[in-house]
Amino acid sequence: MKNLQRVFILFLLVLSTMCVKAQPSNAVRGIFQAPGDSAVVADSARIQEEAVNQDSLLVVQLQQSLAEAKLSEANLRMEFEQYKLNILASDSIKLRKQWQHIDSLRRITRGCPVLVDGDTLFFLYTKKGGQTALQRAQETGGLIEGIGKKINLDPNRVYVESTDIFSDIMYDTEVLVSFTDADAMWEGVSRDSLAANRKQIVVGKLREMNRQYGIWRTVQNVFYCLLVLVAQFFLYRLTCWGFSKLEKKILALKDTTLKPIKIQSYEILNTEKQVALLLVANRIVKYAVVLLQLLISLPIIFGIFPSTKGFALQLLGYFIIPIKKIAYGVIDYIPNLISIIVIWYVTKSLVRLARYIALEIENGNLKLNNFFPEWAMPTFNIVRFLLYAFMVAMIYNYLPGSDSGVFQGISVFVGLIISLGSSTLIANLMAGLVITFMRPFRIGDRIKLNDTMGDIIEKTPLVTRVKTPKNEIVTVPNSFVMSSLTTNYSSSAQEYGLIIHSDVTFGYEVPWQQVHQLLIKAALATPYIEAEPAPFVLQTKLDDWYVVYQINAYTRRPEKMALIYSELHQNVQDLFNEAGIEIMSPHFMGVRKADEVFMPEEYLQKKEKKNDNAK
Repeated sequence: MKNLQRVFILFLLVLSTMCVKAQPSNAVRGIFQAPGDSAVVADSARIQEEAVNQDSLLVVQLQQSLAEAKLSEANLRMEFEQYKLNILASDSIKLRKQWQHIDSLRRITRGCPVLVDGDTLFFLYTKKGGQTALQRAQETGGLIEGIGKKINLDPNRVYVESTDIFSDIMYDTEVLVSFTDADAMWEGVSRDSLAANRKQIVVGKLREMNRQYGIWRTVQNVFYCLLVLVAQFFLYRLTCWGFSKLEKKILALKDTTLKPIKIQSYEILNTEKQVALLLVANRIVKYAVVLLQLLISLPIIFGIFPSTKGFALQLLGYFIIPIKKIAYGVIDYIPNLISIIVIWYVTKSLVRLARYIALEIENGNLKLNNFFPEWAMPTFNIVRFLLYAFMVAMIYNYLPGSDSGVFQGISVFVGLIISLGSSTLIANLMAGLVITFMRPFRIGDRIKLNDTMGDIIEKTPLVTRVKTPKNEIVTVPNSFVMSSLTTNYSSSAQEYGLIIHSDVTFGYEVPWQQVHQLLIKAALATPYIEAEPAPFVLQTKLDDWYVVYQINAYTRRPEKMALIYSELHQNVQDLFNEAGIEIMSPHFMGVRKADEVFMPEEYLQKKEKKNDNAK
């Protein structure tokens, strides 16, 4: 508002000055006026006098206004100086705050390096225009490196050009990097000092690059490249000559040193096959040596020229990096490998301990209450399976790649296939486990499984094998054994004695006492029949035409059942034929008189005596 008042006062002063200049001009025009009427002259004089009076009043007013203007100007100057002092004070406060802010940022902010040909020249911390510090650093590094690789490079063309805002490092007409006051504040120096320091660094780097990428250096690099190529050529020819000599020596071994490799009478490799294998191995080693030479020479060739040095390192890295990763992987895996070895060794020791205890129980050296010796090895197999399963579960996390999704997916897939396709397998395994601890039979027992009778020759977790008396091997799944009726002849034979029995029929006329006597005599005459307990006879049926007698005898050799039955039947036939007693088996038909009675003779005599006494 004060500024507007001051401007208005100055405008009035200018306007007054213009009015003063206009009145004298009117007086001059009156002088040069032509003589005329006196009235007119008198009027003009009067007018002139009035004008003089007005002019003097105006001069006084102007003098007063001028004095007031000078006073206002002095006031304005004082206010302007005060304003300048306020601005300088506020700028110094603002500058101090900026320094404090930069100091706080300098502790946590990392500068963006300007990289040129793999070297860090300096760092940039602030943005400029629309570019971030990183973009500025990348652009600056690219410009300096591009200029440094020129063959006609002249580092002396680098200079600094400064303005009120920027200090630029120039190469001819190209700006390499611009520095602002903010960059200087970050470095703690003035902008011109910062630009001069950075110019020396850039010039030093350009001179170094000129030595690498100059014309003379390029000629030297070409010479070195040709030298490596010539050396590689002669080395290749030397390698081919050496392996050709070795091939001739291998061919000469056919008739001198080499002998056929045999296992007993079977010849695995004859001399011709051995020579062929050696020749193949010779070629493989030859190609490997040549490839190794190329892997060494190509990086050397590319490394000679600075422009292809990065490609040389990249090419060499294709082979070194995988080998390094494998080596580091093996080294890093050593602790896990040691853990796996320790777990395996502890599990193996526990399995050996379990085997020793099982063998002691099986051999009878160690006896446990209600634990049968035949349970020892099956129990050991179960314990061994559980120990190995626990070992696998512990080792799983130490296996390489166990935490990868592919490894876990394969494990789930394999487990799913096993679970879906092994229902019968699991059923047989569980049945085999139950059979083992139920002890329905043992190896060597004579059993009858439904319609199959024979000796047990093998028991596995999945199947049981039975050998019939006709030497037929019958393989029965354990799940079928569990669901079938099993008769064990051997278990009762050893403890109680197996009773061999056979039915024989005789007519009613044969005395039962004589039949009993002859049958027992026939049983005692049969091999493998025990005298104690003694054989005995049961009369199991009184049929229409005959009496059924059953001879029962004890044996402890159930595996000889077929022979025992055969010998018993032979003895029965011989003894009853000698005694003149007719065996009524099989059935036969006979014609007899109505009053004829068939019974033992002694009973007929008693009957006749009783009839005679009645008469």
